[in-house]
Amino acid sequence: MGKIGKQTWRFEKPIYINATGTTVGPLESQGPLKDSFDKWFDKLHCDEKNWEAAERKLLQEAITICLNKGNQTTKNIDIFLAGDLLNQTVTSNFVAREIQIPFLGLFGACSTSMESLALGAQLIDSGYAQTALCGVSSHNGAAERQFRYPTEYGGPTVKTKTFTVTGAGVALLSQKTSHVIVKEAIIGKVVDWGIGDPNNMGTAMAPAAADTIYTFFQDTGYNPQDFDMIVTGDLSSVGSPILKQLLSEKKLDISKNHHDCGLMIYRPNQPVSAGGSGCACSAVVTYGHLVKQLTKGTIKRVLVVATGALLNPTVIMQKETIPCIAHGVVLEAAGGQNS
Repeated sequence: MGKIGKQTWRFEKPIYINATGTTVGPLESQGPLKDSFDKWFDKLHCDEKNWEAAERKLLQEAITICLNKGNQTTKNIDIFLAGDLLNQTVTSNFVAREIQIPFLGLFGACSTSMESLALGAQLIDSGYAQTALCGVSSHNGAAERQFRYPTEYGGPTVKTKTFTVTGAGVALLSQKTSHVIVKEAIIGKVVDWGIGDPNNMGTAMAPAAADTIYTFFQDTGYNPQDFDMIVTGDLSSVGSPILKQLLSEKKLDISKNHHDCGLMIYRPNQPVSAGGSGCACSAVVTYGHLVKQLTKGTIKRVLVVATGALLNPTVIMQKETIPCIAHGVVLEAAGGQNS
């Protein structure tokens, strides 16, 4: 692996996404990307007894789908990297208990999808693993109960609030030739511009996304025009304009090819306020829609920058501001046999 500039990794070995698995909940299955997902559930409970068990099922099903598509079993996987939004990453921990793959639990909030993908690629590039399974999950009912209040409470919402995506996304990495290659990754820094409102995550996370994207282009010498899409995780309708403005002030224009997963996953008329968020937001859009487009050759190169707000309910009640982070991965279309 070669380090470029301050924060960017360029992988020396060819590292491929051999397979992906995506599962979503009922609202996500009604969105414009429905056909990109492998499995969807009609009810939030996913036939389980509580929200937390439902989230575990989403992740377990996504893993099973991914391994089946990649013609692999858990015995052939060297490392499992995963994270979620629940306290102590219990979804990932409990799923790791079941699948019995050596496990690294990660917490980057909603940035964990690209954090896990970057670290999985790095482990393969450095020779410490031959196969890596990278995954995340989130559940609207479980996350809302933990961070705000139970959805059953029926409290009023605000226009700046994002809507936690119910779903899970998993990717299988190895050096086995496939249609999508992981080329580079950038590890973000924690950025805090003093936003303390958990109902305004887009504004809080936009500066972290801007810092990571600007640094990436400084490190690599790429131009925004070198990418078919520059995709952020869940800045929503509030954070996306702020991101473009911050980069414009640095003479970096991404307005022509920027997209946000939180806006892509839902229709404008769905009841999601400012758009989607949660660990699964960037994961299911990337491992579903974007990987399919790369596999077909519709797009050739994508920079996916997943954004995360590193908070918990206690520090917000203590009137702390919200530290945020963004991690990015470059995916390219590549020739191969297995997708």
